[in-house]
Amino acid sequence: MHQTRHLPIPGTHNVRDLGGYATAHGSTRFRRILRADALHKLDETGIGNLVDTGVKTVIDLRHTDELAHRPNPFATHDTVAYHNVSLLDGLAPDLMSEGDLLLELYRLTLQSRQAPIAEVLTLVAEAPEGVVLFHCTAGKDRTGIIAALLLGLVGVEPDDIVADYAQTASLIAPIIAEITAGAVARGADPDSFKRLLASEPETMAATLAFIDAEYGSVERYLELIGLEATTIERLRQRLLGDF
Repeated sequence: MHQTRHLPIPGTHNVRDLGGYATAHGSTRFRRILRADALHKLDETGIGNLVDTGVKTVIDLRHTDELAHRPNPFATHDTVAYHNVSLLDGLAPDLMSEGDLLLELYRLTLQSRQAPIAEVLTLVAEAPEGVVLFHCTAGKDRTGIIAALLLGLVGVEPDDIVADYAQTASLIAPIIAEITAGAVARGADPDSFKRLLASEPETMAATLAFIDAEYGSVERYLELIGLEATTIERLRQRLLGDF
């Protein structure tokens, strides 16, 4: 059966499969891991679509304020396990700084949020059989970092990881408009804030180069943040194996 990477789920814009990317050990499997934007606008149809797709585990990367204002419909679901790990707690990029603001945020996240990154990846590795979905608000930054680590671990080419990250730009225009309006209402400068909403290929390419330069490889990074060899192998099997 032909598989598609983007899933047009009502109430979302950026639900995508990490399947179909080539590696030295075959392509990543479809319907194992999904990356997504926020799920708070899902209605019963959208929730049912994801459950029918096979979603059994949802990992919400948003912080407590986001949860309070936009609750996750899977937090109380009967058949889907829900986890919340706030990936960017305490990180607030300086909108006045020069250069690639998101690159600096991603570097800082990889350096200072290693415990929650390890927690998220362990949840993915140890999830029961079925589809794992992880998400944030736009499905771009927090979600993009986790997706890059997963794809990098199994040997997906950097150009494909960069393209996966950059695809967000073509899908989230409505989300960007909503986020921008809210930020402007709170007094943010729209031109400065716009830099946070980009998903330029160069940003992810530089992030991957940073991982290689600073840690040697994605696998070595995962080892350094505390993932056991068995956990790393489970991640590989979830993406590549006969799971």
